[in-house]
Amino acid sequence: MLKIENLTISANKKIILKDFNIEIKDKEICAIMGSNGAGKSTICKALLNDPNYKIDKGKIYYNDKLINDYPTEERAKLGFFLLNQTPIAISGVTNSEMLRLALSTKTNEAVDILKFHKELKEICQKLKIPKEFIHRDINSGMSGGERKKNELMHLWMLKPNFLILDEIDSGLDVDSFKIVLSSIKEYYEKYKPSILIVTHNTKVFKYLKPHTINILQNGKISKTGDISLAKTIDESGFETFKISENEVYE
Repeated sequence: MLKIENLTISANKKIILKDFNIEIKDKEICAIMGSNGAGKSTICKALLNDPNYKIDKGKIYYNDKLINDYPTEERAKLGFFLLNQTPIAISGVTNSEMLRLALSTKTNEAVDILKFHKELKEICQKLKIPKEFIHRDINSGMSGGERKKNELMHLWMLKPNFLILDEIDSGLDVDSFKIVLSSIKEYYEKYKPSILIVTHNTKVFKYLKPHTINILQNGKISKTGDISLAKTIDESGFETFKISENEVYE
């Protein structure tokens, strides 16, 4: 589904990723792990075409389409969906307004309002958030946990097929963590999207068991393996897989 070849990314004229390669298959759960500053979030930014992150070299393919020049909205139409580490608030735009527009743009059809609101209310109940969130400005006045659940409301309505989870556990208390991760697990079991998990915490894998784990150090993959790598990380940290900057930027 997703293939990245020899990708070099820079921001503010500083190279962050160098000759980065990864492939994520259809219905596969893939994890990228690494310590803070390793370049994990840069991958998320590059996949959604953040203008602050420049592709100096390399190619990004999605379902065999070269998407280097695709703007963010076109990638969203393809099925990309980012669950942010820190979802931002957008004043003046309600969840309902945004979702109706997004759905009509995606399907090129008018949205059935009665069916739309019925589904939204069911999702709110599932996520244990007030149904009033439907008409609230996006993430406005919400706690960190509420914002993550609000993003999940968008997920369940838009039904994307490629999920990017950027430090999904960030800012969640124990109860919210369970609700958020259980909901994503349920979504995966129902719709079987491909998922990229970007994290430094193996506790996410209690709910979403990756088929592959990739260790990112100094902007480059230093180790790829299966779920057993998580045990090594818990026991020894990321130092076991560390590569020097000379190895990356030679």
